[in-house]
Amino acid sequence: MTTLEISLVTIDQVKRFVDLVSRVDGDVDLISGRYTVDAKSIMGIFSFDISKPMELQIHREAEEIGELLEQLKEFRK
Repeated sequence: MTTLEISLVTIDQVKRFVDLVSRVDGDVDLISGRYTVDAKSIMGIFSFDISKPMELQIHREAEEIGELLEQLKEFRK
């Protein structure tokens, strides 16, 4: 599993983020406080206070998703 701290500030960032993580084969979770949602779900993400940093958990090893990790740099906290 790969874990990152991310920040999504604008609606456009949320859209780009969901587009990127939707390409992952497997589970991708977004955690804020004690709540967890599917990171591939725009509705789930908007149930969070997106002004706060969130934890992204990708249930794949970093070696398998190297290109995705590079693309997610703009969202890293």
